Amino acid sequence: MSDIAIPVGGQGGEHSAHSHPKFLQHHFHTAQQQFEASKLGMWLFLVTEILLFSGLFLGYFILQSKHPQAFIEAHHHLDRNLGLINTLVLLVSSFTMVMAVQSAALSKTKATLAFLYTTFTLGGVFMVIKYFEYSHKIHDGLLPGSLFSYAGAAVPGEYLFFSMYFMMTGVHGIHIIAGMGVIAYLIYRTHKGDYSSEYYTPVDLTGLYWHLVDLIWIYLFPLLYLVS
Repeated sequence: MSDIAIPVGGQGGEHSAHSHPKFLQHHFHTAQQQFEASKLGMWLFLVTEILLFSGLFLGYFILQSKHPQAFIEAHHHLDRNLGLINTLVLLVSSFTMVMAVQSAALSKTKATLAFLYTTFTLGGVFMVIKYFEYSHKIHDGLLPGSLFSYAGAAVPGEYLFFSMYFMMTGVHGIHIIAGMGVIAYLIYRTHKGDYSSEYYTPVDLTGLYWHLVDLIWIYLFPLLYLVS
């Protein structure tokens, strides 16, 4: 009996006793089963991330409801232009990540590398802009909690806004850095030729993670920079 080939995408089909692809873990019977388990695991992980940020959003809304004028006054210290640029940077990075997944699914190694490198670079651009934002806040004393030392505060409680600002954007920034680390690993594996139409699950799952991080920023931008 001849071996049964695994379909393109590595997401279905049985394998015979004589055909066990190196990417198929021993505790899975088929590539489809492995892919579905991996996808389910990633979605469960993303749910926990949503719960994490939901708690931060809830805390923000509670404080804002108690100190609305302080939040309005404090948000004027943020640079909307830099926030908007970072929003556009992440939107473009989501597109390049989609293209990286598609290229990997089509076994276009060079294109996959190009899009992964671009996504990684855009993540770096986002963090560089955030560095300049943070530097400006630190210089002016616009810091969280007892570290707040801005002499020109017009409304009591402005430090609460910056407590939430640094917490929310800081946690988000950590996720960006983590995503860049994973993308760097994908680049390394792609250079080795580990991803093709038969197996590109890690690229696909990283794409899901990156899109969530981008989506969270789309909510953070108006929440922090466009307070009304």
